[in-house]
Amino acid sequence: MGEPPPNLAARLRAHGQQHLLAGWAALDASERERLVEQLAGVDFAELERLYRRRSEPHAALPSRDRIAPVPVEPRTAASIALGEAAIRAGEVAVLLVAGGQATRLGTDRPKGVYPVGPVSGASLFQIHAEKVLALRRRYSANIPFLVMTSPATHDETIEFFNKNRFFGLPSDSVTFFQQGTMPALDLATGRLLLEEPGRLCLSPNGHGGCLTALADSGLLTKLKADGIRHLFYFQVDNPLVRVADPAFVGRHIETGSEVSSKVVAKTDPAEKVGVLGLVDGRCSILEYSDLPHAMANERATDGGLVFRAGSPAIHLFALDFLERITTGPTRLDFHLAKKKVNCLDDAGKPFAPTVENALKFELFIFDALPLADRWIVMEVRREDEFAPLKNATGADSPATVHKLLVDRVARWLESAGVTVPRANGESKFPLEISPLYAIDEEELRGKIRSRMNITEPVLLR
Repeated sequence: MGEPPPNLAARLRAHGQQHLLAGWAALDASERERLVEQLAGVDFAELERLYRRRSEPHAALPSRDRIAPVPVEPRTAASIALGEAAIRAGEVAVLLVAGGQATRLGTDRPKGVYPVGPVSGASLFQIHAEKVLALRRRYSANIPFLVMTSPATHDETIEFFNKNRFFGLPSDSVTFFQQGTMPALDLATGRLLLEEPGRLCLSPNGHGGCLTALADSGLLTKLKADGIRHLFYFQVDNPLVRVADPAFVGRHIETGSEVSSKVVAKTDPAEKVGVLGLVDGRCSILEYSDLPHAMANERATDGGLVFRAGSPAIHLFALDFLERITTGPTRLDFHLAKKKVNCLDDAGKPFAPTVENALKFELFIFDALPLADRWIVMEVRREDEFAPLKNATGADSPATVHKLLVDRVARWLESAGVTVPRANGESKFPLEISPLYAIDEEELRGKIRSRMNITEPVLLR
């Protein structure tokens, strides 16, 4: 490959991107092959369309009269039975979004390998995989487990699952797929930026990219052919997630919902989580950064916040709906962001900008919500289902996650009649229950002995 492929050179000239081949002669064979492969995946017409939108203002929040709080659905015995029947029939798959690295926790490894078990040190991946395995055993069901990675985490994630023998799951029930990437464009010219000679500046295309990646990889088609009708979606950094909660699944089916979402009550108006609300009657996410102070602080007659439905990023999608929003004119569209991106300058030298020099593009999962004609929202207790791991210290840190995990186990044990030694309201000892022992409070009550005496850390497996 002494010269650039003629068809590639012609394609780049047609789109004004011929600068990408300027350093071709200095690249070795592997670097040339990598560049050709990266460019083969670039949709230049799409990038030109997006670049024309560079001056669009940030979409403003609609006027207050167009916005209303979102109604929430109840948990009922009928919905639980319906959800259990769907799981047992093999109609539900589970999607874990795990493309991020634990950089804010002090490591560049995949966040899913981070140890969070208060006693066992079990990783996030282990905790989530064991929930899926426990569901498979309880319902004698085939539950496909899809793990979305990124180029930065893909190989290590697969290696981690292999090393741990898939945490007991059948290896053929676990599918790894990568979210897409998007090139960064020079803000002034629209030209693609190079990170280094022969390598484009690429970044993950956002959490919404998991949905388009499902379609583009053929996984949606395969899931449908295998009888899957519903896809449970959640993020790796929340170990309290109740995976494929039957009450949630059942109510989703009972109402014919296309996309269903769980929410937790916001108590602090300044909490940095998106809020579900109605915009022109459609379920939508109101970003915390867009909410005016007065609106964020509005109070209902019960004293609670009017816009209280905080999103923990737990959703359930009908497969037919996902097909509709990942193909053709109804496909999710990108958000544009102006960023500072380190790159090569026109002379091929490393350049570290001091102001925004690039356009980056992301798909947001919550853009799918207002596209649904039928939807539901179910409120759950924060302390039962939301313990995000984001930071090394302070809020949403390993310390707060451990506390929330221990607190839930203590409540479950006390519900089963066990006395939990406490000091200042907190359990004196670390407590942990593997999902393989009990995946909910009801299952624990059926197994535990009330005479259990806690005198040291407890791990039930």
